[in-house]
Amino acid sequence: MKRLSDIVGEGKLVVIQRGATVREAASLMSEKNVGMLAVLEGERLVGLVSERDVVRRVVCRGLDPAKCRVDEIMTADIVVAQWSDDYRDAMRKMDRAKVRHLPVVKEQQLVAIISMRDLMRVDLQSKEEEIKAMHDYLFFVTPENAPKLADED
Repeated sequence: MKRLSDIVGEGKLVVIQRGATVREAASLMSEKNVGMLAVLEGERLVGLVSERDVVRRVVCRGLDPAKCRVDEIMTADIVVAQWSDDYRDAMRKMDRAKVRHLPVVKEQQLVAIISMRDLMRVDLQSKEEEIKAMHDYLFFVTPENAPKLADED
């Protein structure tokens, strides 16, 4: 079974410090083409901030992104997955927590953030492989058991 360590590589992580402005966070998300940033205090994970957080907690409230800090809008109650977790367990965690991104930790150190889209892609590939294997099993034809054609008699 695929583990998160098989899916995400270490270093695929975009972070921001908790005192940064929301404008800096939005610029970083845009530059790196990601929808979520890990918020750190030094090296310690203290929260997550998403594009949705920016829209709902800053833009909709009429706050100034240049003055509002990331730690004022971040989600601090974080659900994490372990580096060695099975990808399906991570999907279940995300579903229960109603989140679309999940920090991945290895030995209590943040190593990646994985998205539901990443996990769905892996799940789809797994299902396709399973269907192919079942098809091959059901319709396996060897020369010995192949039906004879009418012109072969």
